[in-house]
Amino acid sequence: MGQNQQNVFPMTHPFDWRTIARQVILARELDQLEERELVAGKMTDPRRMVKYQFSAGGHELVQVLLAFALDHPHDAAGVYYRSRPFLLSIGLTPREAFAAGLARAGTPSDGRDVGVVFNLPSRGRATALPSAGDVGSQYSPSAGWANAIRYRVRVLQQSEWEGAIAVAMGGDASVASNGFWGALNIATTQNLPLLFWIEDNQYGISVPAHLQTPGGNIAANLASYGNLKIFECDGADPRAAAETIHDAVRYVRAHGPALARWRVPRLQGHTYGEDQRAYKSDALLAREMAHDPVMHLREFVLQNGMAADEWGALIIDVRAELRAALRQAEAQPSPDPAQATRFVFFDGALPQQGGLRVEQAHLERGTDIPQPEGPRINMLDAIRRTLEHELRVNPRMLLFGEDVGPRGGVHRATVGLQKEFGDARVFDTSLNEEGILGRALGLAWAGLLPVPEIQFRKYADPAQNELDDIGTTRWRTANKFANPMVVRMPLGFLVKQFGALGDPWHSPTNEVVYAHLVGWRVAFPSNAQDAAGLLRTALRGDDPTIFLEHRGLLDTPHARRPYPGDDYCLPFGIAARVAQGDELTVVTWGECVYRCLEAAQPFAGRVEILDLRTIAPWDREQVLASVKKTGKAMVVHEDLTTGGFAGEIIAVIAREAFLDLDAPLERVAAADTPIPFSVELLDVVLPSVEKIRATIERLLNF
Repeated sequence: MGQNQQNVFPMTHPFDWRTIARQVILARELDQLEERELVAGKMTDPRRMVKYQFSAGGHELVQVLLAFALDHPHDAAGVYYRSRPFLLSIGLTPREAFAAGLARAGTPSDGRDVGVVFNLPSRGRATALPSAGDVGSQYSPSAGWANAIRYRVRVLQQSEWEGAIAVAMGGDASVASNGFWGALNIATTQNLPLLFWIEDNQYGISVPAHLQTPGGNIAANLASYGNLKIFECDGADPRAAAETIHDAVRYVRAHGPALARWRVPRLQGHTYGEDQRAYKSDALLAREMAHDPVMHLREFVLQNGMAADEWGALIIDVRAELRAALRQAEAQPSPDPAQATRFVFFDGALPQQGGLRVEQAHLERGTDIPQPEGPRINMLDAIRRTLEHELRVNPRMLLFGEDVGPRGGVHRATVGLQKEFGDARVFDTSLNEEGILGRALGLAWAGLLPVPEIQFRKYADPAQNELDDIGTTRWRTANKFANPMVVRMPLGFLVKQFGALGDPWHSPTNEVVYAHLVGWRVAFPSNAQDAAGLLRTALRGDDPTIFLEHRGLLDTPHARRPYPGDDYCLPFGIAARVAQGDELTVVTWGECVYRCLEAAQPFAGRVEILDLRTIAPWDREQVLASVKKTGKAMVVHEDLTTGGFAGEIIAVIAREAFLDLDAPLERVAAADTPIPFSVELLDVVLPSVEKIRATIERLLNF
């Protein structure tokens, strides 16, 4: 390259255009080699076949330029399935790229995830946050990383994080997603160092951009959005793209959120083998080929000092490197089947990124023996007192959600905490549960302990993608990333002075959904002591935990207990025997514990009642031991009958203790209908004391 190349751009930090050119060629040639030889139809050997091929053709130049602009050690990017050129420029090797598509060991996911769903802890350049297959789910975790940058600088006084930024990368179709808008509100209301990076090729598979956003231009629509700087550029123009990227990154480092929209062509179909002519005209396809950034890059570097034979030499060199990398990838072994279920939960092996253990900032578990102190307190006060103590001893813990700040939460569990610890550690969020949980994911990846509150269990439903991604991160990344956190969710009916109050929106429990989510621990305490102990265990743990708080127990006399002390940690998976008996085992949890106790009063000494306390894991050993002793069993819960967690417990009993049974297995649960507002209807739907007692009596007399 000529000596005058560095002077072409009047920029503080010019790019090395020979390196840029090589990386762009590398990304293009890798795609084309896969398309020519390794996809279905070209390759018949399934072990040598790339089963999912997502070409980045047309997107390469801006991604490579971005990778070289992110030069802070704590920069991070939320990537998506078309981000491989960026990954190759921050440290992913061609061997790993090929091997990922071939589902081999030794790749970012160790063969667990689709080949273009990447993660990459920093290798001297930016961190690539774990991507996912659901569109738009990268945005709010990127906002969480940006939030962590500010927290580490301002609260933890870690000056080495000063100036870092997060980038959320996506295509134009992803701006229609819940995640995009949730992250946009987080970043702009909090003035976070986040760059929204939109590669606009005008199509979401086959759906044109004007059906994703009005006018097909998100930048134009957001031109007057508060606290958001807009950048737009032709992603095939090397000079303009380099200058714009430099300006955008510098702006975010100094000022806060920005959005950069890049006009790029998508030169191949959404995936390999798709015929774009079904929805693109020949004229449009020709215009896109003429807009190829590789062609424009070649013209640019040749005009600025590179010889034609040097460009050709780069191609020859890249092709040789890719051939060698492919041979190495094909020689890599398949993943070890014995490891297929490893890393669902923490098993003692440290991740590379995320959680508190990596930086030795975690708190050790305390005693499992309660040290009761003071008078009986309600569950609400026990939760608040536990949160207060853990905030005091763990400076990396943040508590946030809707109305948790000055108001102290709609259930009053966080009263006074913002005043004591400040609004950087206890703060309100916008009304967007996807944003709340996605932000928590990014915060956890950045080494903090997020404790988000979802106001009511049902409100979590719009965040299902993030719940899935949180639970599976450790497994999907083969323990490269971890994200311990505690998500608090009130649920169930409320108890007022006039009796129980329920409705379809605030009162469902539906805890079985979370028992079915991979990678989550689920706690469901029935009293103040257990709530304090389980919550502290979760806050000092290594896995994401859903902590369910039954509204009917928050301030009712039967759930009150003395506070068990600031060091009490109740282990998960250990049920409590709340009543002794030798003729029937009743398994239950939450508010139903007290209904079962009342229902069993006429049968003292005959009915053994077990309060599970945690759903994931649940105490199989104690349940089975009790059933083998009594010979009869029933399960009681407030969730719906069909598909409720009782079915899982009954299935285990039927398999492991079938020959010990003297009666049919029974369950008493809510009717398969929404929770009604009318008190009279509510009494019919919920598992009443009368229904439970009648079932107990029938089983005892069987």
